[in-house]
Amino acid sequence: MSKKPLILGIESSCDETAASLITENEQGIPIVLSNIISSQVEVHKEFGGVVPELAARSHMEKIDWIVEKAINDSGRKIEEIDAVASTAGPGLIVCLSVGLSFGKAFASALNKPFIAVNHLEGHALSPKLNSKLNYPYLVLLISGGHSQFLNVQDLGKYKRLGTTIDDALGEAFDKTAKLLGVEFPGGPQIEIMAEKGDSNKYDLPKPIFNKGGCNLSFAGLKTAILKITKNIKTDQEKFDLAASFQKTVEEILYKKTKIAFNEFEKQNKLKDKIFVVAGGVAANKKIRTMLINLCNENNYKGIFPPIELCGDNAAMIAMVGLEKFKLKQFSALDHPAKPRWPLDEKAAFLKGAGVQL
Repeated sequence: MSKKPLILGIESSCDETAASLITENEQGIPIVLSNIISSQVEVHKEFGGVVPELAARSHMEKIDWIVEKAINDSGRKIEEIDAVASTAGPGLIVCLSVGLSFGKAFASALNKPFIAVNHLEGHALSPKLNSKLNYPYLVLLISGGHSQFLNVQDLGKYKRLGTTIDDALGEAFDKTAKLLGVEFPGGPQIEIMAEKGDSNKYDLPKPIFNKGGCNLSFAGLKTAILKITKNIKTDQEKFDLAASFQKTVEEILYKKTKIAFNEFEKQNKLKDKIFVVAGGVAANKKIRTMLINLCNENNYKGIFPPIELCGDNAAMIAMVGLEKFKLKQFSALDHPAKPRWPLDEKAAFLKGAGVQL
């Protein structure tokens, strides 16, 4: 029996310090041997959001023992590691630099290949950790920093179909929660509050709902929430606003995903229609249910990573590392951190004033 690759993955793009070891079985199915995630919620809670310098300091304090724990929990020895994969972007550069530098040094010390990984590629491939997934497939990546539809044609071959022109959806959730007086990270609490509210109480805007293809916009929705919260006096009104926000987001994603389905079908000869939803907001149960129903309506197979792999983690980074290791796609030890690193390098940059849709 041939030895299967053992890959160490390291993630530090924002406020999670994470390390994971994965390998695969004889059928080529990935096996997660360990997946350690250390969150920094307590570090940033009083500031209502991630403070880059504090996040970087926390990464530096934790990364050595997080990696050590991942190795110990895997039941494997350090000498068995075949390659080290680290997130190189996109993300906060002071945070990226910690995991990237550690990964390079670790690979160099072991005299093993180093693999620089795009964080978005980690999310896009994360369902491979628990699903047999063939190319091509459509991905909706919704997280705190990213919201986009991607045509995943092969490893390293991605075509962006749509993206947010301003805020990411996860950011809109967190900012709405903050306006409603919920501590950071508040996004997951919106769903809980929404269950107690009337989703028809507030008529909220749906920016670029009827134009822009499957591009997204959430800044106008966030501004409307800000104006309404200035006049809110009761908890019930907060619940009603949370419910109205949740419903509005679902309606936006429903329509934009249908457009993405059509675009995806135009670009590919499809034997199977597969739709993957990844990123932290993919853990929202209401959004999951709505998108599963949409898949059923349009004969798509809907695939979601396990809840624990929706947010930032190192197993998805190791997963990309495993795929690249098998193709001998290694990186130089001077590979830079890239705070902006689109998966589709040809896609237009669609943020800021004056965006044409």
